[in-house]
Amino acid sequence: MIQILIDADGCPVVNESIALGKKYHVPVFLITDTSHRFEREGAQTITVEKGSDSADFKLVNLVCRGDIVVTQDYGLAAMALSKGAYVLNQNGSQYTEENIDGLLMSRHIGKKLRRAGGHIKGPSKRTKEQDLRFQQMLENLLKDKVPKGEGQR
Repeated sequence: MIQILIDADGCPVVNESIALGKKYHVPVFLITDTSHRFEREGAQTITVEKGSDSADFKLVNLVCRGDIVVTQDYGLAAMALSKGAYVLNQNGSQYTEENIDGLLMSRHIGKKLRRAGGHIKGPSKRTKEQDLRFQQMLENLLKDKVPKGEGQR
């Protein structure tokens, strides 16, 4: 039995995740810190004290093998992968053992460039196609991983 754990701070696909969790009878948890307040019907909100990566560490402590994690944070994705979770980006791509090292390296290079005074272009405006791609990816994963008639822990 799986659950969906969402790194909810700034996540644009919370509602889509809750709707699919409801459809497949999979519990959804929104993990956030006290600087963000979330209350959504159909999901349980877990709020932790504000602090560097406190919500990320709470999520990692809750995740189990086979759970689904939604995050845009490469570091959190790597930790969730190490615990056997399926990890999705809000744009509909999946983090895997095969691509996480390259993503972490690109984050490291970008950080070094910014420290040296360089500028990296920010993300482009969110599109409906990204939302649809995310929904399709999550639904395909749920169809594949949730046994018929199951879902609740």
